[in-house]
Amino acid sequence: MEEVTDEPLYRDRVCGIDIGKAGMVATIRVPSDGNPARRAQETRSFGTTKKEVLALADWLRCWQVPAVVMEATGDYWKGPFYRLEAEGFECVLADARQVKNLPGRPKRDPSDSRWLAACFERGTVTACFVATPEFRVIRLHTRYRRDLTAERTREKQRAEKLLESAAIKLSSVVSDLHGVTGRDIMDHLIAGERNPKVLAQLARATARRKISQLEEALEGAEFFTEDHAALLKAMLERIDRVNEEIARLTEVIERLLAPYEEQLQQAESMPGWARRSAQDALAETGPDMSRFATGAHLASWAGRTPLDRQSGTRKGKAKSKKGNRYLGAVTGETAVAAGRTQTREGARYRRLARRRGKAKAQVATGNTQLKVYHKLLSSPGMRYEDLGVDYYERQRDARRQISHHVGKLGALGFEVTLCRIPDPDTAGQAPAT
Repeated sequence: MEEVTDEPLYRDRVCGIDIGKAGMVATIRVPSDGNPARRAQETRSFGTTKKEVLALADWLRCWQVPAVVMEATGDYWKGPFYRLEAEGFECVLADARQVKNLPGRPKRDPSDSRWLAACFERGTVTACFVATPEFRVIRLHTRYRRDLTAERTREKQRAEKLLESAAIKLSSVVSDLHGVTGRDIMDHLIAGERNPKVLAQLARATARRKISQLEEALEGAEFFTEDHAALLKAMLERIDRVNEEIARLTEVIERLLAPYEEQLQQAESMPGWARRSAQDALAETGPDMSRFATGAHLASWAGRTPLDRQSGTRKGKAKSKKGNRYLGAVTGETAVAAGRTQTREGARYRRLARRRGKAKAQVATGNTQLKVYHKLLSSPGMRYEDLGVDYYERQRDARRQISHHVGKLGALGFEVTLCRIPDPDTAGQAPAT
């Protein structure tokens, strides 16, 4: 047997904080005055107001504690985290899955704070991504805009259900119920018009080719009562108000992201990405890609990777892991949009959708898009260059030819070693594809 000493601590003086809505419990761990090989700890309770957090900061300074770790508990961690960060402390946000309390230990706030501090001083806590103060404000706007967009969609669905309950089949004829034609017909229904021929003549542009179908769809307008009209009017007014709020938010977001126009242009160069998706993604990740080691780390943080669970020979269900739900929503939309394009990413989405289903195709294509996004923003001035819709066919043909020729040479008694010759035109460059 060989005597060994304990492994050195990752940090000498630490503080672990278990945060609630109105209060928090903090534990500091520092070297013992009597025996440097031992640790001394103290636990105190504080509130979450400014006065209480500043009192916690003074207590930490008295013990010369430079670093603080806290668990990501809802939104309650943000106030103390931002305040202590402004006071000059190194703040680390821990994922709850990393610092899960061991079975058999009491589940109480003081013991949780001591467990956090013990894990932190041994270096077993990996810091979660926390946006910079500038992008915290931008995030508030982009996330609120996305929430308002979802609320507008729900209100539009309510309006469609109301028309269906009144035996008006308008949404089965017009492609967009809230487009110019659909909105004009609904306004005339609210005003009291019930004649299907008159209503069908309100069709605009390409919808005029469907006038006869519109007349049939609007024949049930006699069931549309004054009560239906009043309720539909309230729904449309709410949709208009939300549209105005979204437009105002978009103006503010454009102003806040004006210094990052280059990064927005880089993101917009990818298939399926538009201005709004680029803004939402940049607000979540920020422009500094060095905070994510690789594109795979970014995809994992966004939840666009499979959830790997295995016990013995039994593998768990192939679900995608949880991640940043706002960035995941963006890539879900951009993946479907890219699937309609004649590009390499579009071909990838369609190939996977046929074999594995649309849900898995969205996750896999979103994974690819985030890796490209990471590469683009890591290389200033770079734009997306598509490999072509026939990329996978060319790769398959190339592999077949390589396999054929290697087999022929092997049959002649040769041992083949393959080495790709670099292209002199692209030497030293890594394309973002």
